[in-house]
Amino acid sequence: MPDRGRLVWAAVLLICGACLSVSGSLVVDARGLATLSVTVTGVKPNGAIPPVYAYCVPAAKGHVTDGPNRSPAIRWTKGAAGTASYAIVMVDTDAPSSFDTANQEGKTIPATLKRLNFFHWILVDIPPSVTEIPEGAESSGHAAKPVGPATYGLRGANDLGVTGFVKGTTGGYDGPCPPWNDALAHHYHFGVYALNVKTLGLTGAFTGGDTLRAVQKHMLASGQVVGVYSLNPDVRKGLK
Repeated sequence: MPDRGRLVWAAVLLICGACLSVSGSLVVDARGLATLSVTVTGVKPNGAIPPVYAYCVPAAKGHVTDGPNRSPAIRWTKGAAGTASYAIVMVDTDAPSSFDTANQEGKTIPATLKRLNFFHWILVDIPPSVTEIPEGAESSGHAAKPVGPATYGLRGANDLGVTGFVKGTTGGYDGPCPPWNDALAHHYHFGVYALNVKTLGLTGAFTGGDTLRAVQKHMLASGQVVGVYSLNPDVRKGLK
């Protein structure tokens, strides 16, 4: 992947105020609800996300290059009685609140910088009979994927398109690609929600924020796996 540099990340920041959620935290309150057991292939809880599932991977020259960007297989236990659909939301809770120094030689994004949410995968209206999405079903490469009806549910617009990181609206899964000079490892939450409605009623290029607001009203159970990723070689050394 070419170094998109300062201009793209500055554009991301300008749009982030409208598309990202409150700093570094999810806006879904799951207290008192049943728990789904969620498994993401190759991702141990709080462990490193394998490069095969990343949008960008380290490179000897230019710091980064295109990754395979395959969507991982994800499985979950059956929801509570009354489950009428499921939703999947994958979000990076460590997107920088300022990209002024992103991907710039000789500069570092400090780990102490305020962080925002950045959505990588939104799939809703998953039938209650489905408790697994196979590897590669929601992405395999960098081609833009349409929002709307898909094999396993209804795709929303992920933030790669919403923020202008890539051209046009794109749905489905797009994996990690944090700034290569970020001193903080990014945490990616693969959340699965059991819902009491067949459809959330979302249409068009609905966003991660739209999804979480709708999910909050209809949750019966939830679960998640958190994976970690970094393109900073010094940070990657500490990932397991």
